[in-house]
Amino acid sequence: MSLQEQTLRERRPWYRTVPDPMVLIFLILVATYVLTFFIPAGEFERVVRDGRTAVVPGSFHYLGDVAAIHPFDVFVAIPKGLISASQYLFIVFIAGGLFHILQKSGALENAIGVAVRRVGVARRNLIITVGTFIYGFFGVAVGFENNIALVPIAVLIASAVGCSSLVGTAMAVGGIGVGFALSPINPYTVGVAQGIAELPTFSGAWLRTLMVITSLALLSLYICKRVTRMDFEESPHAEALSKHLDEYRMERRDWLTLLVFVGGLVAMLFGVFTAGWYINEIAGIFLLLAIVIGAINGLSANGIVKQMMEGASGVTAGALVIGVAASIQVILEQAQIIDTIVNALSGLIEGIPIMFSAIMASVVQGVINLFVPSGSGQALVTMPILVPVADLVGMSRQLMITAFQVGDGLTNLIVPTSGGTLAMLALGRVSYAQWLKAIMPFMALVYLLCWGGLVVGHLAGY
Repeated sequence: MSLQEQTLRERRPWYRTVPDPMVLIFLILVATYVLTFFIPAGEFERVVRDGRTAVVPGSFHYLGDVAAIHPFDVFVAIPKGLISASQYLFIVFIAGGLFHILQKSGALENAIGVAVRRVGVARRNLIITVGTFIYGFFGVAVGFENNIALVPIAVLIASAVGCSSLVGTAMAVGGIGVGFALSPINPYTVGVAQGIAELPTFSGAWLRTLMVITSLALLSLYICKRVTRMDFEESPHAEALSKHLDEYRMERRDWLTLLVFVGGLVAMLFGVFTAGWYINEIAGIFLLLAIVIGAINGLSANGIVKQMMEGASGVTAGALVIGVAASIQVILEQAQIIDTIVNALSGLIEGIPIMFSAIMASVVQGVINLFVPSGSGQALVTMPILVPVADLVGMSRQLMITAFQVGDGLTNLIVPTSGGTLAMLALGRVSYAQWLKAIMPFMALVYLLCWGGLVVGHLAGY
């Protein structure tokens, strides 16, 4: 190797030498397969109460008749994972098509260009901070996966103020993730967990509200001071402004396009809150919006299909990562070792001083989240175990639920089994390796902040 080649290699960013996300997740899949030979199969007894399946505390037992997984099943798990995660794949493809049509119409770009011009690029940090808190509010009030399609808007805003798509993705994914993780009114985690713990729904909101506001403020500062200065290689498909800010104007067709788009989002939220809509119904709304917006902007049926295909092709790699990540869950379920892992981890909390047992509980929940990525599913599996543990060690049930929320929610930002996060990264055109490089220092800071909040909550009698 010549001196020049060696110098170029040394200068390459570390994330450029990290294997492709597909390779990383496949290595995790292989490691999971290896674990099945060392972790015995086991399960808890479950009962159905009020239409929900709950774990019976103290009912864990080992299973002795589970067949070993054949090495070929590791490869079979990938198509099974693609099938199990199909709803995430489809919403990424459809949302990618929708935003491609929106971008081609120019309405969204014109609106963002006009808005940023009026506020002023010089106030970039203010725009980033307000944007982060707005996305945080969506995470608090709407949920996590329900906000997938809003990521490209943040990327365009970042482009308008001269920042990379990584900054926009951090605003959107980080804001939504933190808002969802620490939401005082999260029905998927807090609502389910408090129901199991027999506490009033959304009680004890003051601590979670304090934690989510301070964490979003920390995220805003982190993005402004660090992420905006990071070297980042843009994807050739990244959303970006195509004109100078002074050239942007809003025409009648632009207003009509945005009215339809916002109306669709309102209809989506109405369905989420009143009819229990989730990924499939949201994807259906996005598909309808793509057709209507395409027609408003003079596209023929063939033109709409063509632009939908172009948009979907740009997010194919990110969408497929979601399916490969889901294969990890397939192996865990086939080996029947999830309950064994949960039982072992929950035992780590006992025997620790109360002040630190809440912190340990959040760590345990974070590890469990790798194996049980669903927030409500994790609450149903772990809360029947950890609520009695909290009673035994003298910790309040309210504090245990907040510790569960911190551990479950925040790790959604980094675990490769979180389909919603991978879907958002795909729409932001940011690879998983690039995302880890950007977000990991913030994760350390926000965990320290939240652990301090748990200690304060214990000292305040929360």
